[in-house]
Amino acid sequence: MPETRKKLTIPDLRERKRRDERVVLASVTDYLMAQWAERGGVDIVAVGDSLGMITYGHPNTLPMTVDQMIEHIKAVRRGAPNTLCIAAMPFGSYATADIAIHNALRLMKEAGAEAVKMQGGREKFDIIKAVADAGVPVMSHVGMCPHFVNSYGGFKLQGRTAEDALKIIDNARAIEEAGAVGLEIEAVPPEVGRAVDEAVEIFTFSIGAGNAGCGQLLLGADLIGSFDTFKPKFAKRYGNVGEVATKAFAQYTADVRERSFPDADHSYKMPAEEVKKLEAALKATRRGEE
Repeated sequence: MPETRKKLTIPDLRERKRRDERVVLASVTDYLMAQWAERGGVDIVAVGDSLGMITYGHPNTLPMTVDQMIEHIKAVRRGAPNTLCIAAMPFGSYATADIAIHNALRLMKEAGAEAVKMQGGREKFDIIKAVADAGVPVMSHVGMCPHFVNSYGGFKLQGRTAEDALKIIDNARAIEEAGAVGLEIEAVPPEVGRAVDEAVEIFTFSIGAGNAGCGQLLLGADLIGSFDTFKPKFAKRYGNVGEVATKAFAQYTADVRERSFPDADHSYKMPAEEVKKLEAALKATRRGEE
């Protein structure tokens, strides 16, 4: 049985921010990666719809569905049962308050998430509030929001100007006012990330926003190097699983073609006397066929 540990709770997050204690988040996609994250001491596992790009090969996160997210969240819950889990609400799953409540409750009831996260700020105020009022711990997302990729014209840094930074800060305040328990800050200059964190009392975590917030997020596939199609500027690789795996497959391919695998060490053994009986039986069968 895996060693149990005290799981962070939603109230703990605000307290961690108050005490200026760092919280480590990793976005994971499946059972194995969730196991690795929990064994490594990560505080929070996030199941992001970025898995649409990592696992399914989509060009962006938009095609993911609630049903797909539920299955991945279930797998992550099994792999990291002692770690707080935040589940992303995929694009379109929070288009209206009623739709958002329905889908947020599914992610909690069916998948076992402890919190859900959507994207957007003041324009999503009523939706965030409705989900919070329904009893669901909800977070949202400011800065570069992948769900708005078509509006941006690509995955682009946000908050380059003071005017844009002020809008991002206003969105963060609106998220807090709506009753959210936390928010993500993505792909903004560090000064903007810091200003966002200082503008709210709720838990904040960043990815590509410098050291802003008390939480830091990285995609598990980025940090272990399993996803190497491209590397965002803010992603630091702590391993190179992709290179190791490619070499392993290449060696396997070579061994099979050379007939050096499987060898005796990787084959089952039959008792010698049974081998003799089998050979005698086959020999008799061949004589009978003649």
